[in-house]
Amino acid sequence: MVRIAVDGMGGDHAPQSIIEGLAKLSLKFDAELLVTGDERRLKEALERLPHDPKRLQIIPAEGAIPMDAKPRAALEAMPRASLPLAAQLVAEGRADALVSAGNTGAVVLTCARTFERLPGVRRTALAAVFPTARRHGPKGDPFSLMLDVGANVRVAAEDLVAFARMGAAYAAAISENPRPKVALLNNGTEANKGPAEYVEAYQRLQEIEGLEFIGNIEGVDIPRGTADVIVCDGFVGNVVLKMLEGVGETLKNLAKMAYAGGWTWKLAFLLLSGGIRKLKNMTDWKQYGGAPILGFNQLCIKAHGRSTPRAVANAVRVAAKAVRADLTGKLG
Repeated sequence: MVRIAVDGMGGDHAPQSIIEGLAKLSLKFDAELLVTGDERRLKEALERLPHDPKRLQIIPAEGAIPMDAKPRAALEAMPRASLPLAAQLVAEGRADALVSAGNTGAVVLTCARTFERLPGVRRTALAAVFPTARRHGPKGDPFSLMLDVGANVRVAAEDLVAFARMGAAYAAAISENPRPKVALLNNGTEANKGPAEYVEAYQRLQEIEGLEFIGNIEGVDIPRGTADVIVCDGFVGNVVLKMLEGVGETLKNLAKMAYAGGWTWKLAFLLLSGGIRKLKNMTDWKQYGGAPILGFNQLCIKAHGRSTPRAVANAVRVAAKAVRADLTGKLG
């Protein structure tokens, strides 16, 4: 049985959202769930929820890494906190993968301190998923994968090539897309656009047999779903990530303001409710749950900090699917 170690204290709504998601999942999902955290709080939350005690085990930890903490200082002060303890379970072979909705910097640093890099990988990459207008692969996945989105500010051409390879392998395993389209995010589609490392990476990616490299894409192509895997450095990727999250929040706020504006707006929303609901379902990141940190010899799925119980459960499902697909073996 696949075993997933979950940071029970990581996330804006931890531990309640974490334990709710895991309790429900334990009743119907064939995996062993090891949740680390404050034993008293986790047990109190779990006692009120239907769950399968054979599949859900609490591992006591000493403290939790705050969401706004400086990662290095927090990890040094709390080496037995829920996050590093969950990672240690994976490193020791007691679990097959790590899932955390906690402090992103702390999750990346924990992985770097606890796991080994895969052979030939100079830099690891933090990935993110984006909802798109186009469906991807045979199963119709409505998300594209972007990497890196924050682990590396500066990269070389060989790093971008490695990101492309790892992203394609992940998309093939998780989205069940045997030929994912891979692109470099750039300021133009021409092969000579962008910094020197992007130009060199473009040439090298063209030469990789079996990789469906479609060239450069621009920012406007991200929501269109032009590519299944989007490759960039962490500086660019993080700016894009924060911008798209901001756009989503702004649109929700504008809709609330418009709805409160009068009966004509309410009528318009009523008439459009079916289409709005369909659009919401298509672009709901909670159905995906999380995205990987790629390049380590162990698997880590980073869930969104605002993860709901549903998102937590889906992040665990993604982790289990990657384990069953032997993703790290294929990457190595």
